[in-house]
Amino acid sequence: SEDQNSPVIQEPPVKAKKARKKELSKAEKNLGNRESALEKADEEEEQKLFQKKAKQKKGASPAITKSVANSASRATAKQQKEKKEDDETVDRRTVFVGNLPVSCTVQMLKSLFRGYGQIQSLRFRSLVPAEDTLSKKLAAIKHKVHPNAKFVNAYVVFKKECDAIKALKENGKEIASGFHIRVDIASKNSSHDNKRSVFLGNLSYDISDDAVREHFSVCGGVVAVRIVRDRKTGLGKGFGYVLFENTDAVHLALKLNDSVLVGRKIRVKPCGEKQKAPQKSPAQSHAPRDKVATTPKSKKCSNSSFTGEKANPLKKSTKPKRPKAVPRNKAGKSK
Repeated sequence: SEDQNSPVIQEPPVKAKKARKKELSKAEKNLGNRESALEKADEEEEQKLFQKKAKQKKGASPAITKSVANSASRATAKQQKEKKEDDETVDRRTVFVGNLPVSCTVQMLKSLFRGYGQIQSLRFRSLVPAEDTLSKKLAAIKHKVHPNAKFVNAYVVFKKECDAIKALKENGKEIASGFHIRVDIASKNSSHDNKRSVFLGNLSYDISDDAVREHFSVCGGVVAVRIVRDRKTGLGKGFGYVLFENTDAVHLALKLNDSVLVGRKIRVKPCGEKQKAPQKSPAQSHAPRDKVATTPKSKKCSNSSFTGEKANPLKKSTKPKRPKAVPRNKAGKSK
């Protein structure tokens, strides 16, 4: 009996363990499913948040770019203003010296303007190099200038504006035989008196400033001569200006129109006068002779000035007109 009862007593705990294992496995599966579902939900939320942030960035990017562009434009505008102000202040302290001989050196130029104040810098311009491979700076350093070049220009920068104004006293000074220098402030705001100036045209390309000065010195005191020249070659462009001390000299200079200067008849006109283009006469028109109107056109139109074909009035017929037929209804009403 004991042997028969022992297995019966031992079987229930084994089955209970199996049942517990099955229950645990189901619970674990449920937990695993819940955890996976939660992880998926968390991933979806993260994706949604990432998408929202990306949309916000995209929406804010044009505004940010606009603000950045505006700030950059403001910065560039400020820089440009500062540069302009700096350039204007430098130009006020800078003196242009024209019609210098080619043999002029830095030491000669310094000795000429040293007495007016402290010089900050010097630079030569309008140099024509002897070779195309050389730059103007190297040509100035090595003194390799084209043999046909006779003059150079220079800029002298002072440390004070008052010193540059004092240096204008050297204007018109003859520093070498046939070289009267022109000294002027390099600022663009420096006014040019048109009433005391004369425009010159049809000038020779290789004319010198002193030749023009001598030609117009008969009219009065010449303050400055300016011939417009090409930057690369240094040759004149055929026109220039003369500034006199008084307006009376301008009237005398206008009488030298069509006078011969260095083998050319020059044009002398008041400065600032607008030149009108020559109007074509009716004889120079391109229309054929048959179609050109021979009768002059009058400004005011009148009935008698019409020369076209007139319409002939229609002749009135001599036949008597028939009386109009009156309808019966109207005839009865009239009665």
